[in-house]
Amino acid sequence: MFLHKHPYPPFINQDTTKLIVGTLPPPRFSTGQLLEKDVDFCFGSYYNSLWLYLDKIHNLNLRYDNSIRAIEQRKAFLKMHKIGVCDIVASGERQKIDASDLGLSNVILRDLIGYLREFKYVDTLLFIGGNSKNGPEYFFRKLIKTNNLRLELVSGEIPRIHQFSIDNRIIKTVSLTSSSGSANRAIGSMQLYKQLKAKNPNFSTFDFRVLQYQEYF
Repeated sequence: MFLHKHPYPPFINQDTTKLIVGTLPPPRFSTGQLLEKDVDFCFGSYYNSLWLYLDKIHNLNLRYDNSIRAIEQRKAFLKMHKIGVCDIVASGERQKIDASDLGLSNVILRDLIGYLREFKYVDTLLFIGGNSKNGPEYFFRKLIKTNNLRLELVSGEIPRIHQFSIDNRIIKTVSLTSSSGSANRAIGSMQLYKQLKAKNPNFSTFDFRVLQYQEYF
């Protein structure tokens, strides 16, 4: 059994208004066995990288390697746009050493509600992934229930939007389509994607994510 601990602390500043919420990076980030194009930071996997989409949206010209400069580029972007990262899983156990959220068991969650109470300007949570089992929204619903809070549906369209109240402020949650390649099949079945693909045969699942993400980033 592999104990998969999150290798990075939450990245949140006092003026942060949006939090990106995932689960865990691939196990190699915890064991230090990075690939050549990996960046040793949140969402640093080149092959499942939120940063590829943010790079495209903002023309960031990011580096994709193990350098300190690559980390600094990402932190500078987050600070400039008042965005933080706080993955919801602190640790979990795996029988098979891979990056599948479904393979996690005995999961220990971070106190995301506590962070929201500490950082009072946060008004939006951006879940990278839908409400599939062991995804960020799935685990957040457990935290909401434990803390006697209620998640209310605002929009059932993709990306699904909810809101909840905490300490007399409203926080919105947005369940964005996963940046993982494993989500490509689900994107392919979406009516909006089919419509856009019919208009432009060159339209790809990468383009679909860029179109979706740019509204929130």
